Amino acid sequence: MLWDIAPIALVLFGFQTLILRQKIPNLKKVLVGFIFVWIGLTFFIMGLEQTLFPLGKLMANQLTNPIFIGDNANWKAYYWVYIFAFTIGFSTTIAEPSLLAVAIKANQVSGGSIKAWSLRIAVAIGVAVGIALGSYRIVVGLPIHYFIIVGYVVVLAQTYFAPKDIIALAYDSGGVTTSTVTVPLVAALGLGLAGTIEGRNPMIDGFGLIAFASLFPIMSVLAYAQITEFLNRRK
Repeated sequence: MLWDIAPIALVLFGFQTLILRQKIPNLKKVLVGFIFVWIGLTFFIMGLEQTLFPLGKLMANQLTNPIFIGDNANWKAYYWVYIFAFTIGFSTTIAEPSLLAVAIKANQVSGGSIKAWSLRIAVAIGVAVGIALGSYRIVVGLPIHYFIIVGYVVVLAQTYFAPKDIIALAYDSGGVTTSTVTVPLVAALGLGLAGTIEGRNPMIDGFGLIAFASLFPIMSVLAYAQITEFLNRRK
């Protein structure tokens, strides 16, 4: 992990001293902060390897076990998988630190017109729907590009009609969901499903849930803005 954060430190300190030619303010605090980041990321990676990745895979294995869903089950029998995917997508997104930071800044910049909690819930619903739909795709074995192409066509149509001041925030909201809390569980869930459902390839079918987690929040935030604008016009 020390080698992973070393390039970041070199770029920041290099630009500050060689390009800007300015002293680094509060150098001791900055150095202590980097040490905290180094230690924190190290513990975080250990936590992923020992808890989140195994837990996500374990849940996928249990939910797709023939003893639980029955033999010769069709896609409808996996409804607990879809429910679990929806709830884990919603809860991890609400807990996502990067989304919280973006929501707070959006609230500040907009002068309070964009509510932090409303934005977080809109994004969380988008992630939840996306991961549930992505889990359905793994169960039935449909190619991922069909879903992604249709999704972005919908996003482009929404972008044309949505309020202009929300478009950039909506696209950023899709990016911040793929961060520290959401990605490990979502990736483990996808790989677990592809590894336990007969006929699925973990490399081909297991990955892709994160793409759904990035795409559908854009839709949900744009839809939230469009619905809000419509209601305000009616008032």
